[in-house]
Amino acid sequence: MNLVQCWIEHPVRAIDQVFTYTCESETEPGVRVEVDFNGRPVIGFVESCETTDETAAEAEARLGVTLKPVIRVLDSESLITPELHDLAMYMRDTTVSTAISCFQAMLPGKVKPQSGRTEAVREKWVSVSDAECSLTPKQLEAFLKVREAGEMRYSELRSMYPNIARALVQKGALNVYEKEKEAVSTVSVPVSAKFTLKEEQQKAMDEITGTDDAVYLLHGVTGSGKTEVYLQLAEKALQEGRQVLILVPEISLTPQMITRVSERFGAELAIYHSGLNPQEKYEQYRKVKNGLARIVVGTRSAVFLPFRDIGLIVVDEEHDGSYKQENQPAYHCRDIAIWRGKYHHCKVILGSATPSLESYARGIRNVYHLVEIPHRINEGLPAVTVIPLKECMKKGQSYIVTEPLKEKIADRLAKHEQVILLLNRRGYHSMLRCRSCQEPLRCPHCDLAMSYHHAEKVMKCHTCGTALRIPKACPSCGSTAGFSAFGFGTERLENELHEAFPQARLLRMDADTTSRKNMHQEILGRFGRGEADILVGTQMIAKGLDYPNVTLVGVINGDEGLARTDFRSCEVTFDLLMQAGGRSGRAERQGEVVYQVYDPDHYAVQAAVRQDYGMFFRYEMQFRHAGMYPPYTYMIALTVSGRKEASVNDLALTLRNMISGDFTVIGVISLLKIRDSFRARLILKGKNLDVMRAAVREALNTVGRGKDIRVDVNPMVLDG
Repeated sequence: MNLVQCWIEHPVRAIDQVFTYTCESETEPGVRVEVDFNGRPVIGFVESCETTDETAAEAEARLGVTLKPVIRVLDSESLITPELHDLAMYMRDTTVSTAISCFQAMLPGKVKPQSGRTEAVREKWVSVSDAECSLTPKQLEAFLKVREAGEMRYSELRSMYPNIARALVQKGALNVYEKEKEAVSTVSVPVSAKFTLKEEQQKAMDEITGTDDAVYLLHGVTGSGKTEVYLQLAEKALQEGRQVLILVPEISLTPQMITRVSERFGAELAIYHSGLNPQEKYEQYRKVKNGLARIVVGTRSAVFLPFRDIGLIVVDEEHDGSYKQENQPAYHCRDIAIWRGKYHHCKVILGSATPSLESYARGIRNVYHLVEIPHRINEGLPAVTVIPLKECMKKGQSYIVTEPLKEKIADRLAKHEQVILLLNRRGYHSMLRCRSCQEPLRCPHCDLAMSYHHAEKVMKCHTCGTALRIPKACPSCGSTAGFSAFGFGTERLENELHEAFPQARLLRMDADTTSRKNMHQEILGRFGRGEADILVGTQMIAKGLDYPNVTLVGVINGDEGLARTDFRSCEVTFDLLMQAGGRSGRAERQGEVVYQVYDPDHYAVQAAVRQDYGMFFRYEMQFRHAGMYPPYTYMIALTVSGRKEASVNDLALTLRNMISGDFTVIGVISLLKIRDSFRARLILKGKNLDVMRAAVREALNTVGRGKDIRVDVNPMVLDG
């Protein structure tokens, strides 16, 4: 008899422990099983399996529990490696999460330990049999083709020999069997040679390869050639027979990185991001697990792929908030990358033109090895023009595209150069207000104003996705006087540009235009091929993109983010301005950046104008020190949510009264309702993160609640 210990798919934190079942067969750790838990079948994730000579009754007497049998074993082999198991336990501890949620975060949807999953797609394969058959010359040709290959997809054989494939199977000449569908090979012929590094790039390369530190912060201005340094470091790892992981924060950045990697190396490549469907993710996962992929390019979740031997990990644009997971476990991809780097004894490169304050502070204190590339490859930063919107509005000019910006766009269009315009808000109008009571039209499921989308003639909530027609009467006061429009988004900006430049070819890239599969790649491909003159988009076009013909970048409402109440609002604004400006003038032609802002004297704007990260770092660190925000302290945010406001507040208050220690507890703070859930938050702030984690863990274990309490260790965002 075998005793199987497994983690149970269950939201209640109090049962975050292994439960023991009996199993007829010996089962590997990391395999999914279906078990009976409290009278209902659930998925379990095997932690260990012990073979015993005891009877079930003897084992029950020893353990003091009633043992149930495993209903069925779902996998023939482990889904995770021993390394990933240890990583899950590390995540469980550091993010104060349940073990099962960590396993679920790691695995692709097809194999997550959860109920209601879909099975992996299977496909037919053929191989030659030992049967003696009489074959025609054409049938013999097909038969030899299969024998030469060893095995072949049946669909592939049918495409080459449409009528003969079936005849060979019917004659018994070929065996037919099923296998899980595999990813298509991505090996290509290398078409580009590596570049000769400039002096500063070579110095950075030598510093990284000539020292033995674990983590390097590569701080290089936009256009300084960080990607080429990544690729030459990757080449060294590949030559040693090891694997390479390159992480990017946005799906929009993967096509360019994939192109550069495949053109340079031609190695077997795996691609992993949220734009893939569950089957495609599973195929890429298996490709890495089986050791077929030498290089992986992906977004946040790619950090969990089951590598065998990583020789280099690159986290590009390491400052980006997309690397932080919103749901439980609220891990940061950077932390996972560093853990895996230590496990594989490989170097981790954190790259950015605007490093997070936490990372740069660690670089200064030598926790990370700080490497700087202070100048662009073409040695020319773009010229920067600041347009004060208040002054333009006093003159009666448009506050969407100001007259000076229009003149600069017209000049670039006349020269057949390209323009990128960034506005970090989608839709047509930001909100509609009742003309009588001035209340905005709010989402019925969230305490948020809905945005008007002109093309679809609907109001949309950008948080939960609810879409509604404009009501005839105000939901607040019942007035039929109509609504006034306020604010604007990328759809309105696109409309203004069409009117101002009717001959210009425009592309818009935001969450509305990229909702269909592969649209990121299609839009950027068209722009890169010169099929459009102007690219309009949200923050997804602000970073990492490299188009030689772009000589003008305009940031519309560039300092809008400063109005947020979050402690990172200045950092996020500065990053956006700097990163967007970095898209201009990356080749031989002189580039220019235009910032349309309301507060041109704010230090975040002025630092961006000067392209001076050091200036921003000094000012922002003063603010963080005064408020005792990270990196001077650690923080943990506890957010309670539920359908009943009183219950949410009661639970939050209970937690508040239970948590104490050598740290500050702020709250209870009421937050906006989201997706019909009322929310309340506690914030812990202190110098000892382990002490804070222990206090939170003890309180949660006592309360015993699960999915209605979210724990975010070192949160990236705090506004509600």
